Amino acid sequence: MKTIILDEPGRFRMAETAAPASPGAGEALVRVKRIGVCGTDLHAFRGRQPFFTYPRILGHELGVEVTAVGAGVTAVKVGDRCAVEPYLNCGICIACRRGRPNCCVKMNVIGVHSDGGMRESILVPAAKLHRSDRLEADQLALVETLGIGAHAVERGAPERGEWALVIGAGPIGLSVIQFAIQAGARVVVMDTNEQRLAFCRSVFRAEETLVPGVDAVERVRAICDGDGPTLVFDATGHRESMNRSFDFVAAGGRLVFVGLMMDDITFRDPEFHRREMTLLATRNSTPDTFRRVIRLMEEGAIDTRPWITHRVKFGGMIGEFPKWLDPASGCVKAVVEI
Repeated sequence: MKTIILDEPGRFRMAETAAPASPGAGEALVRVKRIGVCGTDLHAFRGRQPFFTYPRILGHELGVEVTAVGAGVTAVKVGDRCAVEPYLNCGICIACRRGRPNCCVKMNVIGVHSDGGMRESILVPAAKLHRSDRLEADQLALVETLGIGAHAVERGAPERGEWALVIGAGPIGLSVIQFAIQAGARVVVMDTNEQRLAFCRSVFRAEETLVPGVDAVERVRAICDGDGPTLVFDATGHRESMNRSFDFVAAGGRLVFVGLMMDDITFRDPEFHRREMTLLATRNSTPDTFRRVIRLMEEGAIDTRPWITHRVKFGGMIGEFPKWLDPASGCVKAVVEI
């Protein structure tokens, strides 16, 4: 079957690989219909993705169709359209036992720690499939991205009417904005890309948008009734931004790190204590959040149509992928069709 392999940073290869075996007990064989491309894939291409080795078959945002099921599988059947929850957890570690499978000690993410869905078919645990009779392949491929933002917002727990600042309006930041607004927060967005900010204003109706600068803290504080935001999400994955994000948090506020990068975070401890700040990390998403996102999409509460700005057939992806790294491309979300 046709497979795209990232051999090393900056170099994809189209290859013929063996088709998967028949599904075993608890497994399902799925035909990959759509692959969403996200920041993790872009970081892997650049050689900046933590917990990553090469060569690797990318692809963890998947809209699929079930083609065969193994013994004991009853939750899905042949022909079902599904989103794939790509987080393979052990089920027995301290995190799993406490209902936190998204941060399993032995976490294996399909397309990151093991080979993913940039191929025609893939075997997955049937328990990791979330079916929908109403959503199309495009929508199903966006469930994972939306789930990341939804879980980050769950971690931040915004109150209705609370001022929230989202730093970074890439796909993950956009999903944070989506769910923070849905939770009733008053959202301010900061990004260096004016196209992304325009997207936030037109699609999400963000309260205010701004480009960072030397006076950004004062400008954000002024927007937020002079007090500053009591909830800040940093979705940039950039060290300088993540270090500076502490400066924006109002007294008694929370800071949620959504983005991930390969470096140390530093902050001034007296200021951290003076404001009794809460620092939170967020990782992946949970099965309940996947189901919630699908329900909201089915109900029409989330419209994914504006998200997909770039589309390419599987055979043309290798040539197009590097272009999506350029902010001038205007790429919000690229989807690969198989």
